[in-house]
Amino acid sequence: MAEFRFMINPYYTHSIFFFFSLMTAMIVTSQTLPPESGPVVPTTPLVTFLVRVQETALNTFGHKNFDPKLYVDMSLKFSLSTTRDAFDKLPRTENGLVSVRDLNGFIEKYLYGADEDLVRAEPPDFAAEPEGFLPKVESPEVRAWALEVHSLWKNLSRKVSDRVLEHPELHTLLPLPKPVIIPGSRFREVYYWDSYWVIRGLLASKMYETAKGIVINLISLIDEFGHVLNGARAYYTNRSQPPLLSSMVYDIYKRTGDMDLVRKSLPALLKEHKFWNSGVHKVTIQDVEGRNHTLSRYYAMWNEPRPESSTIDRETAAKLSNFSKKQHLYRELASAAESGWDFSTRWMRNASDLTTLVTTSIIPVDLNAFILKMELDIAFLANVAGESSIAQHFLEASQARQLAMNSVFWNAEMGQWLDYWLSNSNTCKDAHTWEASNQNENVFASNFIPLWIGLFNSDGRMAKKVMRSLQGSGLIHAAGIATSLTNTGQQWDFPNGWAPLQHMIVEGLVRSASKEARSMAEDIAVRWIRSNYVAYKKSSTMHEKYDVKKCGEFGGGGEYVPQTGFGWSNGVVLAFLEEFGWPRDLKLDCQ
Repeated sequence: MAEFRFMINPYYTHSIFFFFSLMTAMIVTSQTLPPESGPVVPTTPLVTFLVRVQETALNTFGHKNFDPKLYVDMSLKFSLSTTRDAFDKLPRTENGLVSVRDLNGFIEKYLYGADEDLVRAEPPDFAAEPEGFLPKVESPEVRAWALEVHSLWKNLSRKVSDRVLEHPELHTLLPLPKPVIIPGSRFREVYYWDSYWVIRGLLASKMYETAKGIVINLISLIDEFGHVLNGARAYYTNRSQPPLLSSMVYDIYKRTGDMDLVRKSLPALLKEHKFWNSGVHKVTIQDVEGRNHTLSRYYAMWNEPRPESSTIDRETAAKLSNFSKKQHLYRELASAAESGWDFSTRWMRNASDLTTLVTTSIIPVDLNAFILKMELDIAFLANVAGESSIAQHFLEASQARQLAMNSVFWNAEMGQWLDYWLSNSNTCKDAHTWEASNQNENVFASNFIPLWIGLFNSDGRMAKKVMRSLQGSGLIHAAGIATSLTNTGQQWDFPNGWAPLQHMIVEGLVRSASKEARSMAEDIAVRWIRSNYVAYKKSSTMHEKYDVKKCGEFGGGGEYVPQTGFGWSNGVVLAFLEEFGWPRDLKLDCQ
């Protein structure tokens, strides 16, 4: 560890701990525990109580239009002990049921609504038409729509209410120091990986201070919990989401040159890198030449029903025969949520059975691409901050991960990077021996995400092969790139297309510097923009996901109704229009 000279800059002294003793709570080795007996981060008594309210509400109100998240997002008007006593004294039938009248009365008297923790906040850097906004957009119709999408930042801007700051123990919402941009609809709080594409949109909207505030909020979560949480709620402390904080910092710096943000971010990024490369997230694979490679996986620190979906998870696990198997499933469900792909056949042994999730036994292509980018970003940011030894260390780490990804994930015949499944026969070994048969040859959009990373898109021969593979993959449809080829009713499967996947693949093609690849990228972007536009004109809103089979249709499936708003969809549309523009004579309606 001699190469880390934190004392060069006093700002980094508080990070020394994280290079010598971070993650002491995860002292278990990364590959010796079955999911049901792995580490668990306890939840709070408030969350436990609100889950009870959620379960009672389902029994009282029934399944129709029931959203379990609503109840764990509520907050208390009185102390937890007072509220719990009143709840326990509610009249119940012999079957334990509470009447609709009594439960509604309790909720009205003792609980605040789920939307009351955050209040609207006018972004200080919002302008109705920012100077230099989308200069490549020539079409008046597209510009008018883009300004409407831009204006949605005001609708999605929030700040933590004074009530949360004064009595945080009464709220599951975590207090954050800066205003936030929420995704929208039932997603009332900040989410980790959503924030990257929100920031990309904010940068196109010239809202640099709002973008920086999002980063400061995420850094505050790392300072308190050791990693960025899935979202800013007390019930999300047991898992993270795809790690894109370094990408946010890098992109903001490239636009603003803000060195203060770089210096504030570096210690947090070092902690986050440690989180993803130690304990249960770390896996070693030995390749055919006997070389050991370190890669990372999703692994939630939780083995109970997810509080925000507790009633759903219990129903999913009901068919399992024993407690240990249910605990195993609960961890797999939470780990799939950590991946952002909740849920998909990508994580399932049997595409028709959610109880066959094996997320923790899969080494994901995209997660390791994100961590490789994190390593490259840290090297760049450390270099501009004058921390040359840190920069050199992370440059070497990125080269090692690139080699690992090519050794473990790359399938030359398919021209794709494939998720690697750990064999049941060797899950307790310190190193897993690579076997070609353990690559998942099913086609997912994630198989192409490494193209987003400079170390891969700068290799012209490889980039061309990946582009050809994408062309013949069956993923590209009338309205964009499908998530998978399998229609299961899960939302991260066919026919849904998601803004982040479109953006990373399109930007990867653009960065490959091939004219043919750029043309393909622009074609995909145009399809996506058209579909977003037509759906917006029909519904007056932006959607969380879209049906790529048909232009102008939003997506469906999954465990909740389709959501609107919508942070990352807005951001990707603006980012695409910033990159490609829109000619005056190019039609915007579905073709």
